[in-house]
Amino acid sequence: MTHFIKLTIQFSAQIFVTCLLFFSCQSPDKKEAEAIPDKQWWKEAVVYQLYPRSFKDSDGDGIGDLKGIISKLDYVKSLGVDVIWLNPIYSSPNDDNGYDISDYRNIMKDFGTMQDFDDLLREMHKRKLKLVMDMVLNHSSDEHEWFKQSRSSRTSPYRNYYHWWNAEKGKPTPRYSMFDINHDAWKYDSLTNAYYLHYFSRKQPDLNWENPALRKEVYDMMKFWAAKGIDGFRLDAFQFSAKDTTFPVFPVGYEKQLTKYYAMGPHLHDYLKEMNAEVFSKYPVMTVAEGAGNSFEDAHNLVDAERKELNMAYAFEGVDIAKYGGYSLLHFKEVFSRWDSAFAEKGWLSVFLSNHDQARMVSRFGNDSPEFRELSSKMLTTFIMTMRGTPYYYNGDELGMTNAGFTKIEDYRDMPALNEYKYQKSIGGDIQKFMQRTQFESRDNGRTPFQWDSTKNAGFSTGKPWLKVNPNYKTINQAAQEKDPNSTLNYFRKIVKFRKENPVLVYGKYTLLDKNNPDVYAYTRELNGVKFLVLLNFTGKVVNVNTGLDLAKAELILSNYEGSGEAGKLRGYEARVFRL
Repeated sequence: MTHFIKLTIQFSAQIFVTCLLFFSCQSPDKKEAEAIPDKQWWKEAVVYQLYPRSFKDSDGDGIGDLKGIISKLDYVKSLGVDVIWLNPIYSSPNDDNGYDISDYRNIMKDFGTMQDFDDLLREMHKRKLKLVMDMVLNHSSDEHEWFKQSRSSRTSPYRNYYHWWNAEKGKPTPRYSMFDINHDAWKYDSLTNAYYLHYFSRKQPDLNWENPALRKEVYDMMKFWAAKGIDGFRLDAFQFSAKDTTFPVFPVGYEKQLTKYYAMGPHLHDYLKEMNAEVFSKYPVMTVAEGAGNSFEDAHNLVDAERKELNMAYAFEGVDIAKYGGYSLLHFKEVFSRWDSAFAEKGWLSVFLSNHDQARMVSRFGNDSPEFRELSSKMLTTFIMTMRGTPYYYNGDELGMTNAGFTKIEDYRDMPALNEYKYQKSIGGDIQKFMQRTQFESRDNGRTPFQWDSTKNAGFSTGKPWLKVNPNYKTINQAAQEKDPNSTLNYFRKIVKFRKENPVLVYGKYTLLDKNNPDVYAYTRELNGVKFLVLLNFTGKVVNVNTGLDLAKAELILSNYEGSGEAGKLRGYEARVFRL
């Protein structure tokens, strides 16, 4: 055994540890990895979604930019997060706030230059922050050179980069557009006497993934960014990319179940496997797609490792529960428990309650009144950080930022909301009801400028912000919360650190307790002999909780209230985490 060395290290007269080594001792990290199967950095990461247009303006034009982000990287690092998911920053006419890309290899002038991007990536990596780029691959802008060439002639080599229906065939099979003013996804173009397909706005024509030349262009573009050293890709609306190009007739009312008819089309998995082989497998990147199909089978087919497609699912069923008029906690518990169960042994999930396409988390799922805003925000954060899956956390939620309370259509900037307002007026819809619903649900609620301090425009910009600042910025802002050890901001930092110190919260088994309690979400997380109990009151009243567990010896290790409270009861929006 010439290659083996036997070492006996004496720690005390009674304790001996013997290591049998091949060249070196087995490291603690390796031992931990063996105790936790399939450890991955992207499973343990906390992802911070940063909306660049609203984060920080460096030049006074009222629009957030890359230099502004660089100036605030120390703040982001202080949160304890690992990854920044950056919404699109590519060249764009900005019909849909950057989700209409006119040049995938350049930076939108509003945001800066490619040098600014290179500086941002370097400064992030210097702080050990990773960058996930948002890839919009279902559609481009109608101002992209591909589309300009495509619409120029039926014989253009770019014609089949998009979906066209020649008018001499008659009107195309109806398709519903989510953003179009008339909800018609086919737009007639007189230049070549044909219709083009757009699931979103008229300025967002859908790319034709059936075309190998288009796919190669996309993969080459993704390699361009991967070669720069980015750390991951988020694929926007990709579940809609594959179409049945025979365009069959859908049943009446299909638009009420768009995902069922639009998502997971033919060859989608072939495209993802090809993308993985051409791009993902060649770079150390994490990958996630917006949406997870229509079933657990769909979701698993996207992310199960042996399929070589994506790393994790990003399912909308949970975030979509909160509606104008309220939601049921029993339904909430059922949805999150069902998804956890489906991925308990295989695959991986994202856990989130907000993003750039939603109103504010505390206004939708909690209570944004002065009495309960901080408590409910902390409670919801506790939920996200103690569930199995990779947490995605939207910028500003760590401050408990709320919905904006806009009352006039002129206050809004979101194109779908403005188009729907015109549509409702054209059909004689109930405008008052529409405005009430929009006030609660509009995406602009989540896009108001980040509230840095109590100075003009919340410290976001010295110029006029592109979207109005929430008027409550004088009391809800980062500067004020830095000074308060019990602020929502400092609670966020505390629980992120807590999650990182306890692998049980990442990998541990999840068990729902007190299932039929309509007010309390109670569950345990358990791994390798470590067991935590999480109790969350989703109401503003004192409620009972019955876990069936003996808590006499349980240690309260985290709470959003001072003091331990009464056994068996939870105060309004209280969160408690016990070590059992």
